[in-house]
Amino acid sequence: MTTILTIQSHVAAGHVGNRSATFAIERFGCEAISVNTVQFSNHTGYGAWTGKVCPPDEIAEVVRGVFALGALARCDGVISGYQGGAAVGRVILGAVDRVRAGTPDALYCCDPVMGDDGRGVFVHAEIPDHLRGQVVPHADIITPNRFELALLTGRPVTTVAETIAAAAAARALGPSLVLVTSVPVAPVAGQARIAMLLDRADGSWIADAPQLPVSPAPNGAGDCVAALFLAHLLCHRDPVAALGHVTAALFDVFAATHRAGTRELQLIAAQDALVTPSTTITPVRLR
Repeated sequence: MTTILTIQSHVAAGHVGNRSATFAIERFGCEAISVNTVQFSNHTGYGAWTGKVCPPDEIAEVVRGVFALGALARCDGVISGYQGGAAVGRVILGAVDRVRAGTPDALYCCDPVMGDDGRGVFVHAEIPDHLRGQVVPHADIITPNRFELALLTGRPVTTVAETIAAAAAARALGPSLVLVTSVPVAPVAGQARIAMLLDRADGSWIADAPQLPVSPAPNGAGDCVAALFLAHLLCHRDPVAALGHVTAALFDVFAATHRAGTRELQLIAAQDALVTPSTTITPVRLR
């Protein structure tokens, strides 16, 4: 069975970080090993929360325990999300190295969580430089949103053409696959659209879906995207097919969230879409 180590934040209520990623991985049919970088009551988008950031030595201790079981040697992939600080990032990279020691072709997918449009940068000031200089070069796949891609590369990301150019700059840092979320695209017949763009050395592909008026936008979508994309890729080894699947699945999840009238991502209600989306979205090749 495909096994993925996921190292990111945890909340008691809601679906962000590992609460989003672990469910997506396991509902898709893979095994998840979850290591938490924070333990919060809820995501910080609410403006108030309780809990704490896990000290790096505690995270490292959990990783060592999992390693002692032999579980890391069986991992096919690793996902990292919110890191909290550079010291946590170093623990994550150590875990990636341990996984690759047992499975040399294991894939590391880094979701470079730093900020978003409207909120700006919401991580510690050291994180962008740490991700750019240390973590992204270690990754096989990165899954930034539009804002994070611009921050990583220092390039504008306001059009599809600019997104492709910035993705190429991001690949030059080390990863072979760049999956960009929240890509701006033109409306179709008056309907706003939102897209994801996949870029690799041999081409770029885009997949879009209607943008639903969910306000405020639910947190955790990026965590779900990274997890589901990696799970699909490890199981089927086709990144373009993974792009289409994830775009369709997330549209169904957002549709369920819109119907529920809530800011919490409705992963449980729409869980079947993670495996079998209700619609088929075929990515379009751009270059």
